[in-house]
Amino acid sequence: MRRRQFLGTLVAGALMPAAVQPGARRPAPRRRRPNIVFVFADQWRAQATGYAGDPNVITPNLDRLAEHSVQFTHAVSGCPVCSPYRASLMTGQYWLTHGVFVNDVCLNLKAVTISQVLDDAGYVTAYIGKWHLDGHGRSAFIPRERRRGFHFWKTMECTHDYNNSFYYADEPVKLKWDGYDAVAQTQEAQRYIQGHSGERPFALFLSWGPPHDPYGTAPEEFRKLHDPQAIRLRPNVPQECAEKARKDLAGYYAHISALDPCIGELLRTIKETGIEDNTVFVFTSDHGDLLYSLGRQKKQQPFEESIRVPFLLRYPEGLGNEPRAVDTLLNTPDIMPTLLGLCGIKPPPSVEGADFSSPLLRGKTPHAEAALLMCPAPFGNWPRKIGGRECRGIRTRQHTYVRDLNGPWLLYDNERDPSQLDNLCGRPEHADLQKHLDEILKKRLQETHDEFRPADDYLKAWGYKVDETGAVPYTQ
Repeated sequence: MRRRQFLGTLVAGALMPAAVQPGARRPAPRRRRPNIVFVFADQWRAQATGYAGDPNVITPNLDRLAEHSVQFTHAVSGCPVCSPYRASLMTGQYWLTHGVFVNDVCLNLKAVTISQVLDDAGYVTAYIGKWHLDGHGRSAFIPRERRRGFHFWKTMECTHDYNNSFYYADEPVKLKWDGYDAVAQTQEAQRYIQGHSGERPFALFLSWGPPHDPYGTAPEEFRKLHDPQAIRLRPNVPQECAEKARKDLAGYYAHISALDPCIGELLRTIKETGIEDNTVFVFTSDHGDLLYSLGRQKKQQPFEESIRVPFLLRYPEGLGNEPRAVDTLLNTPDIMPTLLGLCGIKPPPSVEGADFSSPLLRGKTPHAEAALLMCPAPFGNWPRKIGGRECRGIRTRQHTYVRDLNGPWLLYDNERDPSQLDNLCGRPEHADLQKHLDEILKKRLQETHDEFRPADDYLKAWGYKVDETGAVPYTQ
């Protein structure tokens, strides 16, 4: 299929007016509280969308969604790696509070999660896709008592074998997604929405594995759309990495192209079931992917392609239907309390993140001075032998400032230097700026009771045993 024909196919019907939608129904009466459909990918960096200006991607459905959403332009994954993000999404807490600062450990069963709070507020709850918070083996069955209050459950702890992907439901019987798992998971989510559009509100979390590597495993029809030699690289990809970067990026963008129609299908189903106006719809990601920017790979590291994530929030009844860009620093622990606030539910006392719902609902811009960044214990893809290091930092609207255990490490002006090619740290002419940012970081560390100690102290305190890469060993 030609590119123009393909784009037309994706766009058609994704967000069309109800009058031209086949099978469209009249809007349902307003509920007491809105539904939530929270969709998040794995390793999808903020820069990789059409609405963000990436010339390589094909994201017409996301671009149309952005035209009707609040876009958090400075959304940050403060501890940019899988399990730590997911634990903060569930609890609204920072990483040294809930203790999930490495992968493949179990979130404390006493932690108060968003699903439990929503359940207490009368919601039915569902989780579909990758979980990665159980810590009992990546292919192990997760019993009901460790599902954190979710009623509907079709998940696997962790897999990236997208075309041979298994999951569990209520019984310890391994089931298999048909074809490319993100598409099958989306279809399951559509069925759930269709079956739960009655009077009781629902909260659905859909967690996709792509575009996380392996990069070359998207369906062939989408891989054909991205020629490695035609990929336009970011300015901070070194020449010696260009060939590898183009190959991996072509596969990365193919996964994204395969996911974009899934967004369109979800939005179509929400519209056809008559719940569009009273549904909070979020699209985001757990963290980004460096993909050879600055010669680096993967995540955990405090650079833009790793920490910045897309974040679109649409809630027509509460926030209107016009696009709005919000530049506040939305960090991972802020998501839970903000979602609860949009639903009129008071966040529990255990929450540490900020609730931005009130200014959003009043049409104002939420304020956050800085987002806290941290890597308490480097592991896996960023081990010490290739430069992994404990670090703490902040991302403000303009700057990134980071310390490691030896002192100040990074200082970037992200407005003047969006590719982060010029580290200003330690330069006399920027001493006042560095001092100011250091004071903000110290304040944030005090607020979160973070003494910034070596990784071994935290690993010992939580009883985590690690291998030579600093990772907690896991079984398949």
